[in-house]
Amino acid sequence: MVLQLYYDLYSQPSRSIYILLKLSNIPFKKCVIDLATREHLTREFAETKSKIQRVPFIHDGDFKLNESIAIVRYLSREYALDDKWYPKDSAKQAKADEFLEWNHLNIRLECATYFLVKFHIPFFTGKFSSKERIKKLLRNLERCLKDFERIFLSNGPFILGDQISYVDIHAATEIEQTRTACYDARDHFPKIRIWLDNVRSECNPAYDEAHVIINELTSIEVKPKL
Repeated sequence: MVLQLYYDLYSQPSRSIYILLKLSNIPFKKCVIDLATREHLTREFAETKSKIQRVPFIHDGDFKLNESIAIVRYLSREYALDDKWYPKDSAKQAKADEFLEWNHLNIRLECATYFLVKFHIPFFTGKFSSKERIKKLLRNLERCLKDFERIFLSNGPFILGDQISYVDIHAATEIEQTRTACYDARDHFPKIRIWLDNVRSECNPAYDEAHVIINELTSIEVKPKL
């Protein structure tokens, strides 16, 4: 039975796993979950598809697995996933894991929070946060991106050095999402701009395919309802 990927490209982790599967040529069935209609929050969904009720997740026969990073590690063990995506060498894998652990409370936290507060919540509820809160979140975001440049983009064109890996996809899809909230890191951080261009070039056409919805949402100006 072919691997099944349950995802919504509105979700950053979904985009990262989708791109990886497309690039690795692992056959998979596309199972789109519409987060906007909240189908993932039903009791039936929890009982038949995923108890965690988040995307992405996979079904590999009778085996079910959530969480994008866990999925990558599973694919590296069970499928012919190219070593460059998630290294098998212990030291190189540890460096990949170092970034993925750092990412949780840095890029993931700050990019997702800014996206949620500045775009997602106003877009779906019409509720806006104060200018003061937005400014604080922006300061946190830019401090994080500055640290990212300094710590992880100083030893080559990619996070782990000269070769692209899954950690680049994971980070890039997160940073791209803030464009929907009218913040493009390319305009403020030269190293990130070059790095994003490199990641996109290495991952196309899957990269652009996964970001169609993000590109569409950047043209939407969210305003308070009168």
